[in-house]
Amino acid sequence: MTTETTAAERAPRKTAPVDEVAPVEAASVASEPAVEPTAPVPAAEPWVAESAPVVEPGAAVPEVVEPEVVEPAAVEVAPIVEPETVEPDAEAAEPPVVEAPAPIVETAVAASVLAPAVDDVVEAPAPAPAVTDGVAAATAVAVIAAPAKSSPRKKRTLRVARAAPPADAPRVLSVDGLVKHFGGNTAVDHISLDVRAGSFFGIVGPNGAGKTTTLSMVTGLLRPDEGTVRINDIDAWADPRAAKAATGVLPDRLRLFDRLTGGQLLSYSGSLRGLDSRTVRERSADLIAAFGLDDAIDRLVADYSAGMTKKIALACAMIHAPRLLVLDEPFESVDPVSAANLTDILERYVAGGGTVVLSSHGMDLIERVCDSAAIIVGGRVLAAGTLDEVRAGQTLEDRFVELAGGRKAAEGMEWLHSFSD
Repeated sequence: MTTETTAAERAPRKTAPVDEVAPVEAASVASEPAVEPTAPVPAAEPWVAESAPVVEPGAAVPEVVEPEVVEPAAVEVAPIVEPETVEPDAEAAEPPVVEAPAPIVETAVAASVLAPAVDDVVEAPAPAPAVTDGVAAATAVAVIAAPAKSSPRKKRTLRVARAAPPADAPRVLSVDGLVKHFGGNTAVDHISLDVRAGSFFGIVGPNGAGKTTTLSMVTGLLRPDEGTVRINDIDAWADPRAAKAATGVLPDRLRLFDRLTGGQLLSYSGSLRGLDSRTVRERSADLIAAFGLDDAIDRLVADYSAGMTKKIALACAMIHAPRLLVLDEPFESVDPVSAANLTDILERYVAGGGTVVLSSHGMDLIERVCDSAAIIVGGRVLAAGTLDEVRAGQTLEDRFVELAGGRKAAEGMEWLHSFSD
């Protein structure tokens, strides 16, 4: 049987090259349904939430979604918790009024994020009023989660001051109009002080205020340009020997015979004061035990620490049982245990009729041990008297800062935050 071939059938068939075939992703083929080329792709219609209906009091709250036009893929509907039904109570107290509520959180997502933190912080929350929409729920959560306002700084409680000696007690130290110049600088400008017998008198002031210069003139280590100093009614410069016999001194810059041992230094100090050898030995033994110097008494003073040097110097100042002790920074470089021991010794000394005048930068120490005080600034006495009179209803530190000129703010030091490598 003969068949005729047409020209179209005799023409060779053309196949598309492999490189021209568009690749098809397996995931796209597997997941997306086939669409006819001629069929148009329907556009997604926006989803619009209906307005929240009006809810009568006491009725169940329907599900309400905030009106918002959102793409279908971006919609996340937070679960809405049904509020508890609360029976009206005519005698119930009105809910507290929040004076400064936190800003309202406008999205339900924020409410769902903050809710777990509220459960951790608030253990037993008060029943909240019925919530009728998502905004109110977010507001309630935001109010509970808002941090509490910091309370104002409370006024510090004043330490009860020690009882000062009576006003008619004899004056052990009387300073009148002391003046001292160093070239064109006036270090002490007409300072006057009265210290009664049995007083624990503290002198405070900033660095360079003239405290050490004043105490040096009181103890005879520095001659004043003007003014007088009387110790037990003895003119300290007219009769220095008698005045110094009644005074024990612990200067700020210690100058001790540090090539002696502690025991030798005590014996030498007692001999300088005119004590016999037996009295020196007895008092040295008592002072060594009181100051805890047993293990160091046979070592050279040059090998002592700063605190040990302070203690041996104070023991030397007390060996002749003076009526007045003048101590310039006696607790500097002294550890807390030794400081407590020294304080106890000085308190017993004052209770026995002695008088202590000391300078210190430790306001808490002055408030704890002293019954009277003076604040010296710029070579002048700005306040003096009993501790309560000087404090004027404040702590001694606050009163001192007020008189000394207040705190200085550190400005213009941004370079300090660029740490060097």
